[in-house]
Amino acid sequence: MRVLVWQWGRRGAGPKIAVELAKGINVLPGQEAFLSLSSHAEIVRAETQTVQNDIPVETYTSLPGLVWRAVTGYALVRSVVRAVRRIRPTVAICAMPGPLDLLMVFALRRAGVPVVVVVHDAQAHPGDGFPGQMVLQRLLVRSADCVVALTQHVAKILAQQTCMRGRSAIVAYHPPFAFDAEESAAWQPPLAHEGPMRLLVFGRLLPYKGLDLLADALTQVKGQQVAFDCHVVGKGPDAPWLEKLAAVPGVTVENRWVPEGEIARLLAWADVLLLPYREASQSGVGAAALAAGRWVLATNVGGLTEQFGRNPQARMCAPTVAGISDALTQFILSPPPRPVIDTQTTVEDEWATMAAALLSDVSAQLGRPAVKPVPQTKS
Repeated sequence: MRVLVWQWGRRGAGPKIAVELAKGINVLPGQEAFLSLSSHAEIVRAETQTVQNDIPVETYTSLPGLVWRAVTGYALVRSVVRAVRRIRPTVAICAMPGPLDLLMVFALRRAGVPVVVVVHDAQAHPGDGFPGQMVLQRLLVRSADCVVALTQHVAKILAQQTCMRGRSAIVAYHPPFAFDAEESAAWQPPLAHEGPMRLLVFGRLLPYKGLDLLADALTQVKGQQVAFDCHVVGKGPDAPWLEKLAAVPGVTVENRWVPEGEIARLLAWADVLLLPYREASQSGVGAAALAAGRWVLATNVGGLTEQFGRNPQARMCAPTVAGISDALTQFILSPPPRPVIDTQTTVEDEWATMAAALLSDVSAQLGRPAVKPVPQTKS
């Protein structure tokens, strides 16, 4: 099977997921993956030796640029059709929906290629996304031949939407991301530094992430004379809860975009990744923390329950100030056994396993030959 994976975002999880999925597919026997990324994608510049952008697309770097790209969409479609016909993919997978994906779908239809869409969020989170995001996503889902969700939670919400046309979503999962090899080789287990427990909040600092709950919870923990160091790092709007977090002793807040090259260092610093969300579909950074041998403390909401509820490295708590405060206090005063980084299974293996199951399910829905199983784990 020849698989075209596309994601036209410039930075963040979208392009990263596309790259890791393509790498995982290329490990599978008899499978070959091709990538279509934005010419401006951060990951293309950061991983010039390992990322081959087979169909680079000039997208946009501003809102006026997006409008112009949409207005001139016909020229984009023509160029993409020519490139797709050269590659001759069996199927195309949208790794994460974006504003221009309907142009890609139109091009793929002209080239006669079935379309698969991976849906990360069935509904918009408060403060997340762009105007019209869900309208475009539902048009994309309606036009797709197969739809994929990364948790049962998202699949159940999708099943209630008319854009699914009565279909059921394929349910996959979110493997961890790969990180800088030199940085990860030097990682130590949690608490090896022998200082106060290190807490990390990382990612987009948006309202649904429960940072207001965390601010009050950390204040309560600090009031019990429990020591910790907490870093809150990511990009978000200036908000009262960030100021409140920064005012708690032991907490530092860095409201900035974090380049991919810094993520390994952040995770290596941490003992515990905090996910104090009010709602969630799934967590890519949570999966990354587990793979890095970090503990995860997550609220019992949405897809987080499904993703982390049975993992020995994770602890779940109620999405309330008291629930987070009590769980944190217990975590700090009585740490669980140190997690062990699995050196037998690589991140590439994890993505290959997910990709094999995904392609097998897609093949079944499209009536294509079955995908061969994933190769044995490397040792």
